[in-house]
Amino acid sequence: MEPRVDFISLGVRNVADSRAFYIDGLGWPVHREAAGEVLFIQVNHGLVLSLWDARQMQAEAGTNPPSGVPCITLSHNVESPADVDRIMEEAAAAGAAIIAEPVTQPWGGYTGYFADPDGFRWEVAYNPTWAVDDGGTVTV
Repeated sequence: MEPRVDFISLGVRNVADSRAFYIDGLGWPVHREAAGEVLFIQVNHGLVLSLWDARQMQAEAGTNPPSGVPCITLSHNVESPADVDRIMEEAAAAGAAIIAEPVTQPWGGYTGYFADPDGFRWEVAYNPTWAVDDGGTVTV
């Protein structure tokens, strides 16, 4: 198996609420959609964020997770601390709950965390050692 992620799928309580947050609030483009069931957003070269109705996703995956928010953090890396601040403000304006205000981390980066309408955690990060070359190879 290749070390690659092509989809990140989140089981959401309400696809319409997630649509309002990601599409209407943050301005992300819809790639494909089955209203009320699933929403696909191409978020990067070859990477799609899939927002599924949680009940449908759990049925297909054969899971019955306990109530609460799954332990998952999605990271959005940017080019500067100012970008972190700007994106955190955009997320808050779109209805995100700010979990942790941006701060300088001991490892030299600058990060903040917000939660989407279903409580999934997003890290917005400036990491001075993060680089992606033209071929998509990541250096940290």
